[in-house]
Amino acid sequence: MYKLKVTSFFSSAHSLRGYKGKCESLHGHNWKVEVSVQKDTLNKKGLVIDFKELKALLKKVLTKLDHKNLNTLSFFKKHNPSSENIAYFIYKELKPQIAKRGCKLKEVIISETEDSWASFFGEE
Repeated sequence: MYKLKVTSFFSSAHSLRGYKGKCESLHGHNWKVEVSVQKDTLNKKGLVIDFKELKALLKKVLTKLDHKNLNTLSFFKKHNPSSENIAYFIYKELKPQIAKRGCKLKEVIISETEDSWASFFGEE
């Protein structure tokens, strides 16, 4: 089994509805996103997937979030824009694109600070 990971970043603002504290007010983060994919075999080039291709797929998803107020986006009108739900959103957006390339999306990790992160993984 092979596993690889790419990392990217985006900036956005959000406020947590129903949260009693500072995070209830609109504020921003420079988010770090890590995406892991896996596959049993390598392609003819000896790769799971080209890092460049995986990064491009991730960038396409992150463009939907970058420099946005997440609370105004359709998905986050229904789901509080917590780190957990942002990881879930990215996972759901990426999963079919990764599957088309014969790989399995294993995990999306999102960090809003250096010491705080959440992930979503393994939905079948």
